[in-house]
Amino acid sequence: MRMSKLFVQTLREFPADAEVVSHKFLVKAGFIRKLTSGVYNYLPLMWRVLKKIENITREEMDKAGAQELLMPFVQPKELWEESGRWEVYGKELMRLKDRHNREMCLGPTHEEIITAIARDGLKSYKQLPVNLYQIQSKFRDEVRPRFGLLRGREFIMKDAYSFATSQEELDKEYDNMAQAYKNIFNRCGLPTKMVQSDSGAIGGSVSHEFMVITDTDAGENDVFYCECDYSANSNHAVSKLPEAVVDGASCGITEKKVLDTPQTHSIEALCEFLNVPASLICKCLVYIADSKPVLALIRGDKQIEETKLMNAVGAIEIRIATAEEIEELMNSKGFNAAKGFIGPKGMDDITIVADETIKALKNFVVGINEEDKHLVGASLEDFRIDKYEDIRLVEAGEFCPVCGKPLKVTKGIEVGNIFQLGTKYSKPMNAVYLDQNGKAQPYIMGCYGIGISRTAAAAVEAHYDDWGIKWPVAIAPYHVIVVPVSTNDNQQMSVAEDIYNQLNNAGIEVVIDDRNERPGVKFKDADLIGFPYRITVGKTIVDGKVELVTRESGEKVEMTPDEAVNKVIEYIKAALLF
Repeated sequence: MRMSKLFVQTLREFPADAEVVSHKFLVKAGFIRKLTSGVYNYLPLMWRVLKKIENITREEMDKAGAQELLMPFVQPKELWEESGRWEVYGKELMRLKDRHNREMCLGPTHEEIITAIARDGLKSYKQLPVNLYQIQSKFRDEVRPRFGLLRGREFIMKDAYSFATSQEELDKEYDNMAQAYKNIFNRCGLPTKMVQSDSGAIGGSVSHEFMVITDTDAGENDVFYCECDYSANSNHAVSKLPEAVVDGASCGITEKKVLDTPQTHSIEALCEFLNVPASLICKCLVYIADSKPVLALIRGDKQIEETKLMNAVGAIEIRIATAEEIEELMNSKGFNAAKGFIGPKGMDDITIVADETIKALKNFVVGINEEDKHLVGASLEDFRIDKYEDIRLVEAGEFCPVCGKPLKVTKGIEVGNIFQLGTKYSKPMNAVYLDQNGKAQPYIMGCYGIGISRTAAAAVEAHYDDWGIKWPVAIAPYHVIVVPVSTNDNQQMSVAEDIYNQLNNAGIEVVIDDRNERPGVKFKDADLIGFPYRITVGKTIVDGKVELVTRESGEKVEMTPDEAVNKVIEYIKAALLF
């Protein structure tokens, strides 16, 4: 490809609406252009990257025994009603009607469709297990699209679904997919960490995410990990806590009484006023779960993990209550209290979920739904608790649940996930096969997703510098750029063209920058776009030398043109394993 013909327009400045590295560079380097909120045009350079990620994914999925198909992007309401998700999926599901007034949706995922396909085509245990996958565009109507391709509304995804006759078969395929994912991301030049995670709207009992670890602002999830290989997303992580004061008797609190605690709206203010540690306070927070109030209790020195709480109450959406909603709730109960003084007593018909940390509290402090007052010396028998669940956000320094060593925390970008669905979809949709005894049994299902466009963006977050992108060889749009410093110099152009032709003939994806531009412009564009290797043909060609630059390391070496060609071919073949 000649740079003069390449459809690419680089920008001098980063786009004003870009917040993270990948969004900034992919727009500035001419890979993507925004069409509307959360929706992007994939320009030729980006499309080459995406096709390479797709092909790597396809090769490893095929090697793992999965079979590719393609399902419709538009899905009928009826199948979603069969699974029970039409009403509960949330506003991310883009609903629409056709000209006959039939309700449909744009597919955010394809569990219903694939289950219907299996129901029609997999009738006997002899046909199982089976793993079917597709690579296709999806649409989720995100409330706040951001971070470019990392959190858009339309995106490209590989989703696979396995059908088995037993948990043992599912476990085997789950491990098979986990290994396939490791192979895929390794080939893409993306080291990932497989972490325990929440299943979210997909459902299921066991799930893991594949996270690209990054220190950039794009790291949307905290990942807790330990030297013993324990790792989990923040919405699934658990830990052992260090010792803390949980019995008020050690602070001289042995009598149960109501105390005036004026202006103690925060845990810090209450601790200072009563001269007690935060671990002795039962913190009470009001949440709105699917439009209904829920009271969450946790030790005062810890924080609520909202996904855990959402799962504990079986909700689809959850958020902290506003001051107005709290006031309305208090008034409906006949109480006079605001944030900081709320308590569980008298909260009839309100679901109350307590974190496991509450179980150990004795002679503790808790709000009583009366302004400027708290109950001191309280016990768990003083009020109703509907359930105890782990709803606590793990913090760095707490202890690993496996080996007991301090946990570490880092940021991660999710690029893939795997779920054990079990019979979540097969049972309600009556998707069954006949077993060895001729009895109908629901499929035991698994689900396995990779964000193709998200993986491309994550690669940028993991490989860049101040000048631009550093694409891993396997997914770079082109492997090499040949830069003649002056297109008016016949010797430079002749050597550059010869190098270009040799690389082309060797199957190397190469671009020659034949533009009549200043050298600085050419070098800046080469670094910005992120070609893994650059061969510069300049004044040193009179001595029979060119310069080979490795983008990832910045290493620069002078050598003969033939040496440069051979060295680049050697590097690229080693990177691509062919």
